[in-house]
Amino acid sequence: MTLPRRERERSPVFLIVVSGIRTSPNRSASITARMEFLENSAKSNVRGAWFSALMTRIRRVLSRRLQTSWFDQAGSKPISKRGGKRRGAGRPPKGKRAGSPHKKRPPLKPNTPVHVTLRVVSAIGSLRKRLMYQALRWATLAMCMNHEDCRIVHISVQRDHIHLLVEANDEEALARGMQGFQVSAAKRLNAALKWKKPRRGQVFTDRYFAEYITSPRQARNALAYVLNNWRKHREDHNLPTRRGVKFEHDWFSSGWMFAGWLERADLEFIPPTPDGFEPLVVWFPRTWLLTTGWRRHGLISLYEVPSSRTRTRLAAQR
Repeated sequence: MTLPRRERERSPVFLIVVSGIRTSPNRSASITARMEFLENSAKSNVRGAWFSALMTRIRRVLSRRLQTSWFDQAGSKPISKRGGKRRGAGRPPKGKRAGSPHKKRPPLKPNTPVHVTLRVVSAIGSLRKRLMYQALRWATLAMCMNHEDCRIVHISVQRDHIHLLVEANDEEALARGMQGFQVSAAKRLNAALKWKKPRRGQVFTDRYFAEYITSPRQARNALAYVLNNWRKHREDHNLPTRRGVKFEHDWFSSGWMFAGWLERADLEFIPPTPDGFEPLVVWFPRTWLLTTGWRRHGLISLYEVPSSRTRTRLAAQR
């Protein structure tokens, strides 16, 4: 039964809504008392659909004000001991090692190159095989044709991960370019495994890791790390025997297109590739850090081992 307007305005529920909620301070004690008053008034003889709807709306408003009263004056740090930064909190890692944190990437300028690392799932196997190499080569070719605002300057393919040096116009172009490269590479890598068994599904684990390069020394270290990463993983100790060919740099990288080797400083042009070898498709660098800036700290040796105390290694000692 619906009450008349005069009786509805004289009811305690209407009075507390008009006078109390919007004008009272946010104090948990007063809000809790009002909520108890509403619970007691709900047990009275007042009935009607308007009353139940009004009660629901009042409970929502009071619960919000009660939640805001739990915060401090700054409005950010909760008084409660639950939640917040603590050991073991956050997204659990996928696999044995944690991936890149799921945070918003900082803004990227066109003159800032990026070191990108992509890891593949264990079901793919080793990437340092002929079929895998051809699949990734076609992916780099598609990347060069479809994404001019995101350019792969250097690439190094290892057993379970890929290192890239990328130049992009902004962070959105970097995200679109890396997404396109991962999709293209995943389709071709799955197709390369069909001779063994048909495969569909995930190829790359989690999101990619990106490190912005902002100084000439960092650029020099990034170039040495990417191009000579095979020596860090000791892939140079398991080289196949091939007549007339010296394995001075990694064949699963863009080392052929690099003009900053110390042992080739006297050459005016990049030497031609051997017969039957199809190099990975990359762009020539455009940023100052990857063209001129990194040379301030010296050329890179073919036998330099990244992340080691002994920076160079002579061929006679090998």
